Amino acid sequence: MEVVSAKPLVPILITLVTIFLIIFSRRRPNLREFWSIAGSTLTFLSVLPMVSEIWQGKTIHYTLSVIAPGISISFRVDGLSLIFGIASSFLWIFASFYNIGYMRSLEEHAQTRYYACFTAAILGAQGVSYSGSLFTLYLFYEIITIVTYPLVAHHQDEEAYEGGRKYLVYLMGTSKGLLLPAMVLTYVFTGTMEFSSGIHRGIFPPEVAHGWIIAVYGLFILGFAKSAMMPLHNWLPSAMVAPTPVSALLHAVAVVKAGVFCISRVMLSVFGTELLSSLNLGIYTAYFASFTIIMASVIALTQDDLKARLAYSTVSQLSYIVLGVALLVPTGIVGGIIHIINHGFSKITLFFCAGAIYVATHKKLISELDGIGYSMPFTMGAFALASLSMIGVPPVAGFVTKWYLVQGCLDIKELGLVIVLMVSSLLNAGYFAPITIRAFFPGRGGMGRIRERFHEAPATMVVPLVLASIISFLVGIWPDFFVELIGRILP
Repeated sequence: MEVVSAKPLVPILITLVTIFLIIFSRRRPNLREFWSIAGSTLTFLSVLPMVSEIWQGKTIHYTLSVIAPGISISFRVDGLSLIFGIASSFLWIFASFYNIGYMRSLEEHAQTRYYACFTAAILGAQGVSYSGSLFTLYLFYEIITIVTYPLVAHHQDEEAYEGGRKYLVYLMGTSKGLLLPAMVLTYVFTGTMEFSSGIHRGIFPPEVAHGWIIAVYGLFILGFAKSAMMPLHNWLPSAMVAPTPVSALLHAVAVVKAGVFCISRVMLSVFGTELLSSLNLGIYTAYFASFTIIMASVIALTQDDLKARLAYSTVSQLSYIVLGVALLVPTGIVGGIIHIINHGFSKITLFFCAGAIYVATHKKLISELDGIGYSMPFTMGAFALASLSMIGVPPVAGFVTKWYLVQGCLDIKELGLVIVLMVSSLLNAGYFAPITIRAFFPGRGGMGRIRERFHEAPATMVVPLVLASIISFLVGIWPDFFVELIGRILP
């Protein structure tokens, strides 16, 4: 049942107003930080009224402007929309508190620009979440790219500018060279850029040649380079020159999540499960994602820099979402989409921990962390819990993802993909477990480091990361709400 309502505009407008309030308060740091916290909280609260309607099986739709026949700035909210909308708005609250501790502890420069761009990235994420057409999706997708460049290049040194350039070249190049042509061809073949109302048929008419459909599909998959699927992944590790809260934004909240969300939306609402299944595009996409899952995990094993290891972990973990949706069966789709939530809480915890370690000790390398768990027990305890989620150990959130993904693979009798998931879990353990072991069970050579007088980072940093890790645990025990919400888009 379609309901016409402007509710999807509310969280977008709140984030927009917050940007201006932050800028106007640039000479009053306390007020500027207050607006960030207030904006994030109000944005999340404005999302909640839409949950009840989606829970009743309704779909919210609102057209703001019609540009041309079949091309509009429109908004559409269903279960998939709310999963990303809830994740990005709720995690922004944690990031807002964490930002205060991080930026103040390191006395970072250009904090008004930083907070304004951070908020603008959430605006883009909220817009992507509730987009009702390819045209609207593209507008907010590009907003995210533009406003996060100043965050990636925040330190304004040679390394930061180099990382920022690579960030723009990859993301703007693919969106202009691949994504735009895909949208134009879609409009030529279908006469519309509006998303379909269901996930089965899509918008392509039967008379369109299969060769053209395959070509357009390939352009879309590669055009959404924010998904960081190989070989278009290298921008993400390079963007780790940014401050740690920005890394958390890139990996857990907005940027890469927008990429995989867009791929999921296009697969389900532009092509549809029936068309993708008939052309075997789903299974090819699943194996394409599997390559990224395995190879990125192997590379992560070789990284001694903590943020670099977490970056390659993200490259691997985000492809679980694409793999799940590409299975084109309910269990697989649930496993893929719920990973937006599960990965979000776990990965933001891990990056928050990396930032807390740097603020307290100025250490970046894993080889330097022997015994650090004794001086930073809350931080490293949260890191250990979030690591278990990434590995997929029950009952933490990541286990729910892998359970549904394995079930989806079995439903379509793809044992090869089951093996991929099993191997990836072993690789996850291979690059996460040694960090926790070093922290709490250092070898004889590392015992001396226990005596170093470290301490926990400021409470504004430690409390958010501990809470995020606890939520990742609770979501693993009680995943029913999100499973049921995703179920609203399934047959």
